[in-house]
Amino acid sequence: MKKEKLLTNAEIASFCGQTAMLFQAGIAPEESMSILLKDTENAKGTDAGKEILSKILEVCRQGESFHDALAATGLFPDYVLNMIALGEESGNLDDCMLSLAAYYEKEQAISDNVKSAVTYPLIMIAMMLVVIFVLVSRVLPIFNQVFVELGSEMTGFAGTLLALGNSINRYSMVFLILLVLLGALYVAATRTRFGRRKASRFLASFPLTRGFQEKIACQRFASGMAMALSSGMDTFASLDMVSLLVDNEQMQTKIAACRKAIQEGENLADALTGADIFSNLYSRMVAVGFRSGNIDAVMHKIADNYERETDRKIQSILSILEPTLVIILSLIVGMILLSVILPLMGIMASIG
Repeated sequence: MKKEKLLTNAEIASFCGQTAMLFQAGIAPEESMSILLKDTENAKGTDAGKEILSKILEVCRQGESFHDALAATGLFPDYVLNMIALGEESGNLDDCMLSLAAYYEKEQAISDNVKSAVTYPLIMIAMMLVVIFVLVSRVLPIFNQVFVELGSEMTGFAGTLLALGNSINRYSMVFLILLVLLGALYVAATRTRFGRRKASRFLASFPLTRGFQEKIACQRFASGMAMALSSGMDTFASLDMVSLLVDNEQMQTKIAACRKAIQEGENLADALTGADIFSNLYSRMVAVGFRSGNIDAVMHKIADNYERETDRKIQSILSILEPTLVIILSLIVGMILLSVILPLMGIMASIG
C-alpha cells in the first residue's frame, strides 16, 4: 500500500456506515467489498479508495476474516480492528459496524468543533500581527521623516515602536525563518501522531483549556464504552479497549484506577465516581442502566450530554474571544496612531 497514514475519522465513518448497510442486507463481506469497489470505480478521483478496497477484497477472497482483511491494509486503527474481530466472533458484525460509524462521526464532529474554535482566533491574531507589523515597519518610518523635516524626532512609546520596526526590517529574514518554523510546528502538532499527543498533553495541562479537554475525554470515554458494551464486551474488556482509544493521559490513568477498583469488588458506578471519571449523577445513571440492562443506552445518553456541553463551551469561548480580539486590535492600533499624531499636532500647533 502506498498510503501509510491511518484513515481519518470521516473516512472510517463513511466506510463503516456503507459496509454496515450491506451487512444488514445479508451480503457477505467479500461481496460487499466487491460492490463498494465497483461503485468506487465509477467515481472520479478515488484512486486511494480503489486501492484500499482492492486490497481488502483480495484478502477476503483468500478466505481470511474481515478484520484480517482490514488489518492487511495497515490503515485502520487497532480499536476498529479489535471491535470488528469481536463483532465477527459474536455474530453482530453489522451492529458493530453501525456503532463504529456512529462513534467516528462523533469523533469527526468533535474535531470539527475544535478546529472551528481555534481557526477564527488564529486568523484574528494573524491579522493583528500583520497590521502591527505594517504600522511599525512601514508607516512609522514615514511619520519619522515628517518629524525630522520639522526639526524634531519621535520619542517615548512612538520612538520605541520605531526602533522595533527598524529591527524588524533589519532582521526580516530571521523573523521570516521564525514564522516558517512556527508554521512547521503547527503542522506537526495537527498532522502527526507524535505532535497530536504532545499538543493534547499541553492542552490537558494548560489552565485555560484543561476543563474543555476533560469534557472531550469524558465524551470519548462514554461513547467508546457505549459502543464496546453494545457489541457484547464485558466491563473489563471495554475499559481496556476504551483506554487505548482515549487520547488523554489523565483519562487513561482514571480508567486504570476504575478498573483496579472493580477488581477489588466495587461496582462500576462507584468505581467511576471514585476514579473521578463521571460525576455522581452520571455514575448513578450508569448504576440504573446496569440494573435495567440498558447500560449502552445510558452511556450513549451521557456521551450526548457531554457533546452538548462541549458545544456550549466552544460557543461561549467564541462569543467572548471574538469581540475581545477586535477590541485588543483596535486599542493597539489606536495607541500606535495616537502616539504619533498627538506629538505631530503639538509641533504643527507650535509652528502655526
